[in-house]
Amino acid sequence: MIKAYLLYADADGHSHVKTGRIQTDIFINADKIYFRETPAHGAFEWHNAPTTQYVLTLDGVLEFVTSTGDQFTLRPGDVLVATDTSGKGHQWQLVGDAPWKRVYVTFAAGTDPHFLED
Repeated sequence: MIKAYLLYADADGHSHVKTGRIQTDIFINADKIYFRETPAHGAFEWHNAPTTQYVLTLDGVLEFVTSTGDQFTLRPGDVLVATDTSGKGHQWQLVGDAPWKRVYVTFAAGTDPHFLED
């Protein structure tokens, strides 16, 4: 099982999170891939996902908060499925002394990210 968190916006523009997993043993058409690193102790204030994307954490531990106050911790090996491309968004802060090393995998509009809710 590959643990995943789905960030999504409701009709009122509030971001929420669901916990689940990514369906395995299937191919998903990706649009682009992007690597990024943020130094330890970094943070990013309120923002939206720029597009529907997977965020694959390679290193670092983050605390996320949604606009409704939902909180969750993202760890290496977890997948963030970011679909909250509108609304009030989310924010994050790095925990500990490791940088956040990650891979963004973007999808064309309408692509099923194969998130399975727990």
